Amino acid sequence: MGEVDRLTRVNELLKRELADGLEKSLLFTSNGALVSVTEVKTSVDLRNATVFISIFVPKNGSKNEIWNEIQQRRADLQKQIGRNLKFKHTPVLTFKLDERMEEGDRVLQLLNEMEENE
Repeated sequence: MGEVDRLTRVNELLKRELADGLEKSLLFTSNGALVSVTEVKTSVDLRNATVFISIFVPKNGSKNEIWNEIQQRRADLQKQIGRNLKFKHTPVLTFKLDERMEEGDRVLQLLNEMEENE
């Protein structure tokens, strides 16, 4: 039970630190894009962490451009975590695009369309 609590705390610490780091370091914030760290899953040995990122862009924005910038800044974010959190081992970050919110919006839109057609 203690291991689960520890991982939960580590995941939340990483999530907050990464959200802060993304907010401070990325250049795309001026174009109206919204980037969120939705979840972090750290391995039991704390050497790897999968970071789920959600990206919302205005109609004229490019999600791929933002995603590429996040990928390019991975090492910088890892260094920031190492400096600020003082873990014995800084986890290697792997980013994954989280599209659950978009899928939920699409389902709601389909339900609304079905309701209008009835």
